[in-house]
Amino acid sequence: MSEALLCCSGLSVRFGGLVALDALDLEVGSGAILGLIGPNGSGKTTLFNVITGVYRAAGGRAQFSGQDLAGMTPQRIYAAGVTRTFQRSRLALPLSVFDNVMIGNHRRLHHGLWFNLFRRSELRREFESNLAKARALVATFSARLAGRMFDAAGAFSMIDRRRIEICRALVSEPRLLLLDEPSAGMTHEETRELMDDLLAVRSRLPGLSIVIIEHEMNVIERVCERCAVLNYGRKIAEGSYAQVAADRQVQIAYLGTE
Repeated sequence: MSEALLCCSGLSVRFGGLVALDALDLEVGSGAILGLIGPNGSGKTTLFNVITGVYRAAGGRAQFSGQDLAGMTPQRIYAAGVTRTFQRSRLALPLSVFDNVMIGNHRRLHHGLWFNLFRRSELRREFESNLAKARALVATFSARLAGRMFDAAGAFSMIDRRRIEICRALVSEPRLLLLDEPSAGMTHEETRELMDDLLAVRSRLPGLSIVIIEHEMNVIERVCERCAVLNYGRKIAEGSYAQVAADRQVQIAYLGTE
């Protein structure tokens, strides 16, 4: 595997007496795509929340590009190059596609009253530059969607809303993208289309590392080079999709015993 961009060592999270992550060791290489699978409640989203600073670990450590994430705010982690999506849509539906995408680039925008009121020509240049950037990014997913940048996000189908959310996470040019069940709420055909989009993004941004939480195993098999399986907060298997699918512990975790 390539040099680790994200390295979790002995990572543990507890909520009272509940152990949500139990001494988890996990690495994500630069430019790698890792699938994170496991039954509901196995700790997958908890891991994302620790990496992004929403939760604090009770033990162990998580490092991103050599930086210890412990004690860092979500804002600092975002600035370091980690972005994410959520299982449930977090779009501002009345706002336009462009506005929603640019929410993900807020640290690079001028927010000062003086700039916005009195430096109008520079504001216009910034707007035009950001619009071109956002449109090019959205066009990677859908040329049709890129032609409707000022339509309200609420006017689009679920797959287009997912595309907008992923573009919002990508517009700040992160090094690590965390996708929490991107296929949730979509049909099989929409899921296939979105995976085509992700593979296209991967070819355009080969240095981008991606971790995908998914319950759709055909998604994991198709787009992920490696999988890690969690159960009750522990990693029970890791390897290629074929390797983890054949693992007896994984089969028991998903299907139970007779």
